Amino acid sequence: MLLVPFRSYSVSKRSGLPGRAGIETGLKDKYHRAKPPTITEEAKLWVINLACTKPVDHGYAAEIWSLSQLARHTRNHAPSAGYKCLEHAAKATIQRILKSHPIQPHKIRYYLEQRDPEFKRKMQEVLIVYREVNAINDGGNEDNKVITVSVDEKPGIQAIMNIAPDLPPVPGKYTRTARDYEYKRLGTLSLLAVLDLHTGHVFGQVHDRHRSREFVLLLKELDEYYPADCTIRVILDNHSSHISKETMSYLKSRPNRFIYVHTPRHGSWLNLVETYFSKVARTFLKHIRVHSKEELKERILQGIAETNAAPVVHRWKNFDFSAHICKG
Repeated sequence: MLLVPFRSYSVSKRSGLPGRAGIETGLKDKYHRAKPPTITEEAKLWVINLACTKPVDHGYAAEIWSLSQLARHTRNHAPSAGYKCLEHAAKATIQRILKSHPIQPHKIRYYLEQRDPEFKRKMQEVLIVYREVNAINDGGNEDNKVITVSVDEKPGIQAIMNIAPDLPPVPGKYTRTARDYEYKRLGTLSLLAVLDLHTGHVFGQVHDRHRSREFVLLLKELDEYYPADCTIRVILDNHSSHISKETMSYLKSRPNRFIYVHTPRHGSWLNLVETYFSKVARTFLKHIRVHSKEELKERILQGIAETNAAPVVHRWKNFDFSAHICKG
């Protein structure tokens, strides 16, 4: 028997041309599918189109698809739609099809629709005010006769009481405070806050409700605090208590004392006092437990007093209108 020398080749990764790689490489098969795919591109597009609808539109109770329900619906209805290759589609099959595009029908992302036709104009007015405030603060505000403040409410602050006491951390055993799962709701309070954009000082009032009469009390506190020869420019939203007859009646009794600058509808993120509310939620209100609503009120006011002991001036830094318009 005549033996013929065996020469194997491999494909060069750089050039794509065959090159010597030895016997072992030559004996290995080049990667290829075991068989051609059975799910056609048209069938995959049918699944994608289905995933872009809601299950409630197909007679189900669910609002959004789960992968299991999407796979089950595909197996039941794809063959009658002309896609027999999907009659055995499993959850993993559906997942791969969705991942290739990609699409995630089992998740929800939230957005805020612009419903204010004058959104851009109002946004520009607010940002121009912030630019003026920054210029005043940078140049010294000793002679400033226009005081700019940011006003809003944080309603629904829950007064929650523990049923069992918290257990402190134990070195070497428990690293965190332990808290019983059960609790008792005692009601809610509303925080009405004013942020002075020149000094960082915060005015706060805590009430059971946030009606026009409570808002007028807040305006009266500002009126008493600032010099009588100053104009108070108020950045605020269009809450009913801000523009009610009772509030307007009070403003008329103090002519030229207050100037309103309204944020656009659904543009509360333009109000700088929201940054203070974020700080409140991350500091003294975080995981708070009290024995009464009165205690919750006292601790909120104490937290505001601690803020005023070391005030921080809040500044708006990005004045690119085009960068903000998409957030509405």
